[in-house]
Amino acid sequence: MTSLDLTAPVDEITRQLIDIPSVSGGEGAIADAVATALAECDHLEITRDGDAIVARTTLGRDQRVIIAGHLDTVPIKGNVPSVPTLDGLGIIGRGSVDMKAGVAVMLSLAVDLIEPTRDITWVFYDHEEVEETKNGLGRLSRRHPELIKGDFAVLCEPTQAQIEGGCNGTLRMDIVLPGKAAHSARSWKGENAIHAAAPVLAALARYEPRTVEVDGLQYREGLNAVGVTGGIAGNVIPDQCTVTVNYRFAPSLTTDEAVQHVRDVIAASGVGECETVVTDRADACRPGLDAPLAQGFVDAVASTGAPEPRAKLGWTDVARFGALGIPAVNYGPGDPELAHADLEWCAIDEINQCRAGLAAWLTS
Repeated sequence: MTSLDLTAPVDEITRQLIDIPSVSGGEGAIADAVATALAECDHLEITRDGDAIVARTTLGRDQRVIIAGHLDTVPIKGNVPSVPTLDGLGIIGRGSVDMKAGVAVMLSLAVDLIEPTRDITWVFYDHEEVEETKNGLGRLSRRHPELIKGDFAVLCEPTQAQIEGGCNGTLRMDIVLPGKAAHSARSWKGENAIHAAAPVLAALARYEPRTVEVDGLQYREGLNAVGVTGGIAGNVIPDQCTVTVNYRFAPSLTTDEAVQHVRDVIAASGVGECETVVTDRADACRPGLDAPLAQGFVDAVASTGAPEPRAKLGWTDVARFGALGIPAVNYGPGDPELAHADLEWCAIDEINQCRAGLAAWLTS
């Protein structure tokens, strides 16, 4: 079994983690290595569920914080094992950004912080990069809800060592437009469902997305067509057309309110008969940066030279914490625009900066 040396510098721990392949569904080896390394820490209580590991301090502190990160990666494309960047200031390899550098920060601190000023729940989970039903954090919250309790949560997703509060929600909906099939040589005998989609597409093209302030952060929304399907043959008038839309909405809205907003936009387009079918939905998460515990985290991160917090414009697992009533932020090393890239690499300075920011907060 591959072993981890958690006494090594945090950038070296990152390299060790990258060199253990852990594509979603194949996290067993890395989970074994993490569980074995953490079992050496007498100050931690360890629980394992499949390939997810929870390590907790039980010092009786007044506050408990959760720090979480996923162990899996997208498929490898010749980018394991890890290698240094040409200038030696970064680490290249699958998962360096998303999110083994963040996991390395967690592991380094989990070993070092024997008596933090807050009790800590460290969560290392599986199956984040695949369908929601397999997500290890979701599974833990269902099977072991007592372990996923806290006053504040930090998800070590890549943010370039800058706090990104909460996250937008996401919603996909199919707009199904009916028509009447006919031979295209006698098109007047039918009703073209693709043509019927024109008002919907025009309304989406006109749509002006909002920028919404939540807890002092600016969340930019977006409502777009992301797919159009219809027709069965080149000589048949289509009797059905489906326009798929994606709405990225601010945490000022519930998911039900977001669904209604999209339906209102479609209804106002002037389209005739149609059916709206929600095919995917995920809640947004408020950042909760007005809470005293969150403000302490912001101050600690600021002490490392990080800029002011900004909004997370995508969706992340902080929404799972939000659904449990736990304010949550994203904070980790790595440029998210490099996540999943063939040339995925993370700056060592950011790894060290995130470690310093979390350490300052957990010991203040």
